[in-house]
Amino acid sequence: MSHGKDPAMPGAPIPEPAPFDTRDFRTALGTFATGVTIMTARGRDEEPVGLTVNSFSSVSLDPPLVLWSQSLYAQSLAAFQEASHFVVNVLAADQVELSKRFAGAHDNRFLNVQHVVPEHGAPVIAGCAAHFECRNEARYYGGDHVIFLGRVERYAYTSRPTLMFCHGRYMRGRPLEAITEE
Repeated sequence: MSHGKDPAMPGAPIPEPAPFDTRDFRTALGTFATGVTIMTARGRDEEPVGLTVNSFSSVSLDPPLVLWSQSLYAQSLAAFQEASHFVVNVLAADQVELSKRFAGAHDNRFLNVQHVVPEHGAPVIAGCAAHFECRNEARYYGGDHVIFLGRVERYAYTSRPTLMFCHGRYMRGRPLEAITEE
């Protein structure tokens, strides 16, 4: 395990392995920009559950598969493990407050949040840049997380700018052409 100077850089010394620092590792992972999503499902008590997640990724086009991961210590873990379906709600750039609401402690995260509930029961949040309605296909355990694999049954998207997260901050992505023309 090493960190610090890039050993791929010419003339850079190759660092000695350092003790693994999980906080530093998390900071390094934070350099990778991600989208921001809210995962939703229907709980055992038929109530909606949801949480903010940035560990979402596509897996396959044929069949259409996506994945995301959740901490083994999350209060909503059992609901997502038992649910037949979940929805990936990809947040739009103007939905920062919604992201924060579903990331923190809140008695009723869905109170005053516009959403529809399709026949499978997992809420689709209104105003998102996109959403993917998924059948809970498989789960894999990795370290302190569960990786959920979902088969996309339905999806929709808009041209709304998506909310991003990088270096511990919310961001709005812009095409490089727009940046270089300034």
